Amino acid sequence: MDEPLDLLGRFIMKHLRDPGIHHVEHLLVAKWKAPALRDLQQELRSLSPEQRTLVRRAVVSSLDAAIHDFLFALQEASENGAVRILVDGNDPARESDGLHGELFSEDGWCARFSEYGEPTDD
Repeated sequence: MDEPLDLLGRFIMKHLRDPGIHHVEHLLVAKWKAPALRDLQQELRSLSPEQRTLVRRAVVSSLDAAIHDFLFALQEASENGAVRILVDGNDPARESDGLHGELFSEDGWCARFSEYGEPTDD
């Protein structure tokens, strides 16, 4: 069985980071059928391939920054007792020296659990 930290990391990648990246990738190639997205997709399709790559990078960077900041705040809130999450009855914040640091590196959550892997420059 996975450790609570790994369970949390897998959950965040599967239900937050990966869907966000998937969404922007589909926007960039106009795959969504929702009428509310039609104009946005049309505008994105008018961008050059380089500009669309830049949009994707900006979205991934924004997602990763938001997850990082959320985990940092969660760690601090856990330490002062204001907020606590449990994974299989354990508090992963107590098992980590910083939840926000679990995201990146070759053995971080992005690399191990995200369908899209570690952030890159392309």
